[in-house]
Amino acid sequence: MKLGEIAQRLDCRLEGDASTEITGVAGVESAEAGQLTFFSNPRYRRALGTTRASAVLIGAEVALAPRTGMPALTALRSQNPYLDFARAIELFHQPPRYAPGIHPTAVVAASTRIGPGAHIGPYCFVDDSVEIGRNAVLHSFVAIYRDARIGDDFFAHAHAVVREGCQLGHRIILQNGVIVGGDGLGFAKQADGRWYKMQQAGPAVIEDDVEIQANSCVDRATVGETRIRRGAKLDDLVLVGHASEVGEDTLLCGQVGLAGSTTVGNRCILTGQVGVSGHLKIGDGAVITPQSGVPNDVPAGAFWSGSPTVEHKQWMKNVAALNRLPELLKTVRELEVEVGRLKRSRRR
Repeated sequence: MKLGEIAQRLDCRLEGDASTEITGVAGVESAEAGQLTFFSNPRYRRALGTTRASAVLIGAEVALAPRTGMPALTALRSQNPYLDFARAIELFHQPPRYAPGIHPTAVVAASTRIGPGAHIGPYCFVDDSVEIGRNAVLHSFVAIYRDARIGDDFFAHAHAVVREGCQLGHRIILQNGVIVGGDGLGFAKQADGRWYKMQQAGPAVIEDDVEIQANSCVDRATVGETRIRRGAKLDDLVLVGHASEVGEDTLLCGQVGLAGSTTVGNRCILTGQVGVSGHLKIGDGAVITPQSGVPNDVPAGAFWSGSPTVEHKQWMKNVAALNRLPELLKTVRELEVEVGRLKRSRRR
């Protein structure tokens, strides 16, 4: 594909030869001649000077330094290089398409209603009274329990599960091994110390344009519902506990765990391995850094770190003080010795 056509389709300003042939896309460090890369993170400034790529998506005001002994790098000026790189990938790599039809090994209940264009792959199971919209893809070994309601353009990769009565909107993607609507951790302690299982009566509700990545679980509610709102993205190995709510366009990164009845606001980012105690509220736009433990409500717009979490600047001061503990301990011991010497001298 000619670079000029790419620039036009991405609506970017081209600085260089529009006839340059581009054969694919790659990261700035691994790109070869004929490939398009991008630059948005200052950490990769040095790699930008040595990349073998033929062209780079780059910010409108970022200067390209001269490259000693290397061909000049053609620039595609972009307001959002990372986003436009994501769009550029789609120009060269299209996901596989699946022909409509039901594989002979699939089991589909007679009472199920499936929209046109659906692909039901090998060994899938669709239970009684399920409704699935148009153009769905159930790849293989997918299980949809009875009374589930699923919208258009649903894609479930192998071994995904949607449990009974759950409601999914349009354009939902479930990666491999996702479980929507599994039982939450609901048990009442009996007088003899044993646990009595509480029926998990409330469904999980997934709104439009949500993607849930591999081996993540959205538990159903004991009563009420668990809800993932429009546009939220859940990374691998995320657990959303029963009766929790995740806001619009919120990002839960790998191994995040929300205990039951947690409410996370809109456009939040919980980075890797964040753990949140139950019955808490995290306000809109909050960002919580990796491996943080959240024991209390978090205000909107907060940037918190640590376990237990505190405001990020305070956490940095705490860590700096912690790093000085050996030195401080040595000083305290020296002072204790000196105080003891002074006390002994006074007694004499």
